[in-house]
Amino acid sequence: MPFAEVAGTRFHYRFDGLPVAPLLVLSNSLGTDLTMWDPQMEALAKEFHVLRYDTRGHGLSGVTPGPYTIDRLGSDVVALLDQLAIERAAFCGLSLGGMIGMWLGIHAPERLSRLVLANTAAQIAPPDLWNARIAKVGAGGMAAISDAVLARWFTPEFVARERGTLGMMKAMMERMPADGYVACCAAVRDMDQRDAIARIVAPTLVIIGEQDGATPPADGRFLAARIPGARSVELPAAHLSNVEMPAEFTAALSSFLKS
Repeated sequence: MPFAEVAGTRFHYRFDGLPVAPLLVLSNSLGTDLTMWDPQMEALAKEFHVLRYDTRGHGLSGVTPGPYTIDRLGSDVVALLDQLAIERAAFCGLSLGGMIGMWLGIHAPERLSRLVLANTAAQIAPPDLWNARIAKVGAGGMAAISDAVLARWFTPEFVARERGTLGMMKAMMERMPADGYVACCAAVRDMDQRDAIARIVAPTLVIIGEQDGATPPADGRFLAARIPGARSVELPAAHLSNVEMPAEFTAALSSFLKS
């Protein structure tokens, strides 16, 4: 397992695909790790050199004292790219990963060739919601919220049909370090990039889940309207649209990156 010591902690990452292919960075959602992108890898690895990493506080990456900020998480990506001698890449992030992608588009535009923002928002939910979630995890660990979060990640039809996938996603979430999750919750709680996203110049695709209760379609449509020249695509899925509709998500992503 490759690790990089950057920005004051250890980051877990992996490459897939051909080193001579165009580079694509994938950034995970809150409460997942880089394996959330497994449904995309067989197809993407045929066309791209894919870099996945575990966000600070997630997966096998280090957990430093929180709270974190979007500035911190975005700067982590810049530091990781520097460590790996990557000057420029396409970037796709989902949920928290998309928030990090917005930060990169605003503050490090020279590092992005293209930007994909999936199931995400420039500002999300009232602070009280996040404070309640932070308190619940602090008292009962990740298992205290996993069922409720999974119900927001997927449509009821997917939950009923894909019990095996649901079990794997629940196990992924429950093995997250609680301190890292809470620290990232604070970053989401305190983020407001609604005005700044108008400065994004990278060609941008917004992927929207029509049944996404965590970042509703209005949030994605706001991004597409606010970011100059942005395109959008809507999928009949909930929050983790790359898992719920892997073929359709991958096709939209790949088509945009090659266009």
